[in-house]
Amino acid sequence: MTKQKEPYPAVLKKVVDQSDIILQILDIRYIEGTRNLEIEKAITNQGKKIIYVLNKADLIRRPKKEEMKSLSPKVFVSCIKRKGVRELRDLIKKEAKKIDKPLDDKFDKIIVGVMGYPNTGKSSLINVLVGKKVAGTGAEAGFTKGMQKLKLTSEIQLLDSPGVIPQKEYSSSKKEAFAKHTIVGGRSFSQVRDPEMVIDTLIKEFKGTLEKNYKINAKGNAEILLEKLGQKWNYIKKGGVVDEDKVARRILKEWQAGKIKV
Repeated sequence: MTKQKEPYPAVLKKVVDQSDIILQILDIRYIEGTRNLEIEKAITNQGKKIIYVLNKADLIRRPKKEEMKSLSPKVFVSCIKRKGVRELRDLIKKEAKKIDKPLDDKFDKIIVGVMGYPNTGKSSLINVLVGKKVAGTGAEAGFTKGMQKLKLTSEIQLLDSPGVIPQKEYSSSKKEAFAKHTIVGGRSFSQVRDPEMVIDTLIKEFKGTLEKNYKINAKGNAEILLEKLGQKWNYIKKGGVVDEDKVARRILKEWQAGKIKV
């Protein structure tokens, strides 16, 4: 009999149970949207430490101060520019020293769980922390397939995990949830049913961002943006109509790949 794959929320619970410290990786462009409050509560209830990693720091011009107040300790990181990595390593080591855990046995290590929404850059972060490519990376949502332990130091191991959306959103069929999951990378640009609707949400939540990135004056209107970009990119269907689906998916692909600054 084939072993059934565990549901993602159950995998996250296992990561919390096994870890001494948890890194929650957040997309700095969409901090509140990539926080998993269910998991934060579970971590706090077990008396374990959370370190907030504000990843993709190179993709934002000015962080929103109001979103930072409840995040402590936190580290700003850019894997591409390798900024904040040393600070994060030092913080992990500092917190690891506070944990009262016998390390005499060669199998007994401090376990640092790494978790976050799909596409927040967990695997890229692990690779720069470890100093070599040990975790697979990909722009497609859910690229990391399972849990794996990786050596950070002789006393500390990183526990990688699949990208997971919160339990309350896990089976959601609401259009708003689909849009959010696509924006944060929980659903691939190639899989979302209504990419134009996601662009409408994106243009409203990140006012001026898409227009500035694509140098298009759309007046905050998704339809105008899609029409003008379709003409610019020559994404035209028969009859001279813009292929809005194709335009929307390209925008979402570039957003998920980290090519659009906020």
